[in-house]
Amino acid sequence: MDLALVVLLDGRDIALTEVHLALTYGGLLEGYPMRRLNDMITGGLARRAARVLPGAPVHVINPPRTQEPDPNPDPLPFGPVEYLPSVIVMGRFSSGPIDDGKDPVLHRSHLVIVWLQDDVAMPSPDGAPAGLSIVDWERWAEDFEV
Repeated sequence: MDLALVVLLDGRDIALTEVHLALTYGGLLEGYPMRRLNDMITGGLARRAARVLPGAPVHVINPPRTQEPDPNPDPLPFGPVEYLPSVIVMGRFSSGPIDDGKDPVLHRSHLVIVWLQDDVAMPSPDGAPAGLSIVDWERWAEDFEV
């Protein structure tokens, strides 16, 4: 049984077999979301995912950023407020082998994909988060023997 099934634009089915969720700004005790903080968060996502879900290559989907106009006449000390989506999702996906020469009974392919979204919804064939359905599986995933 899989947690979710996503159909990529190229027609490949990828199955979500493990998922880890975290708040994007969990642990932020003071300050505010800004470009420099968001760069640090996004820059560490691949390493974090490799620790949380080891054993597969990692691909990070570049998240959208939202800037808020500053109504104050004095500029903020670290630049304007900039938000990332509120939930970091790290998912381990598997699919059939990439190499057509490999036996699909004995081989699978796998990839950990990281994306950010605004809620705690699971992906589905009809409602995959932005960027997930266009992942270039053949480029980022790798085959393994079952």
